[in-house]
Amino acid sequence: MTLNVRPASGVAYDEVSLGEVMLRLDPGEGRIRSARSFAAWEGGGEYNVARGLRRCFGQRTAIVTALADNDVGWLIEDLMLQGGVDTSFVQFVPFDGVGRTVRNGLNFTERGFGVRGARGVSDRGQTAASQLAPDAVDWNHLFGDLGVRWFHTGGIYAALSATAPEVIETAMAAARQHGTIVSYDLNYRPSLWQSAGGQTAAQQVNRRLAQYVDVMLGNEEDFTACLGLQVTGTDEGLTTLPAEAFKQMIGQAAARFPNFSVIATTLRAVRTATVNDWTAIAWSRADGFAESAQRTELEILDRVGGGDSFASGLIYGLLSELGLQAAVEYGAAHGALAMTTAGDTSTARKDEVDKLIAGAGARAVR
Repeated sequence: MTLNVRPASGVAYDEVSLGEVMLRLDPGEGRIRSARSFAAWEGGGEYNVARGLRRCFGQRTAIVTALADNDVGWLIEDLMLQGGVDTSFVQFVPFDGVGRTVRNGLNFTERGFGVRGARGVSDRGQTAASQLAPDAVDWNHLFGDLGVRWFHTGGIYAALSATAPEVIETAMAAARQHGTIVSYDLNYRPSLWQSAGGQTAAQQVNRRLAQYVDVMLGNEEDFTACLGLQVTGTDEGLTTLPAEAFKQMIGQAAARFPNFSVIATTLRAVRTATVNDWTAIAWSRADGFAESAQRTELEILDRVGGGDSFASGLIYGLLSELGLQAAVEYGAAHGALAMTTAGDTSTARKDEVDKLIAGAGARAVR
């Protein structure tokens, strides 16, 4: 491997994430538009990675974010505390009583079933996290004095406001200065960029941030929409892009961004909302390509967070210096398990991930 990961001794954190944490409201088997009750969880693309690393893989993680100082913010904090992620860098912003200037993000998400796809409706304008300033955190203290082995953020947070990319860039630059590995999940969401310039703006922002990244994550749509990369010689749709075609895209990314040491992706063929083919590919400059076991017709209860759990499993493998093949297997297996339970975050334990990698079936454990 070409990653020079800081040793665990002498640092406070194995991983720190930067991003917004929202309150997810889930109508269960029903639909948002006709629901009369919702289950509540916390969730956010960047936070989910830190939580998975903490709860499944036993790593020391923290989240940098901001919340409005009201009951909804305290509920989100309470859920995060249950997840075990260090909240020392969570900033509470005074609430104006109405939400004209600062709010907490809400994410209404229905799971989908069969021919009905999953649907998400975000309500996150003027949120506290989107208004963080680049100097809101003493990044040199975090990465230098305290010490962090791995820093993770992504394109969801970058899309939330005009200033969010500046926060990310400042944090990334400080992380690299102190020898912290930087990972970034492109996580393109058309709805988040809709009123902010669309794909053109997404590419301008993500290409700028990509120059600070050691480990780049994303699926085929992400690499096209965020980095402008294209695959030639295939008529396949984005949801069924074959592995060999996507390897072309990884090659383009590696050539355009020589700072990328590792590139990784999940490949998902959507048969129905509840049955997907699921596999993953990773590449490093030292080892070339590694592919996970293919899980065809994987049954899914809730697909939200599968990619984030892939990221946390992959990062665990790379942090533990287990090699690229083991890392991509951990990522794919953890992502598969995460999609068998409701909510954005993983409830898997490491021994369950190990057993799935080893080929264990779904027989009852008694």
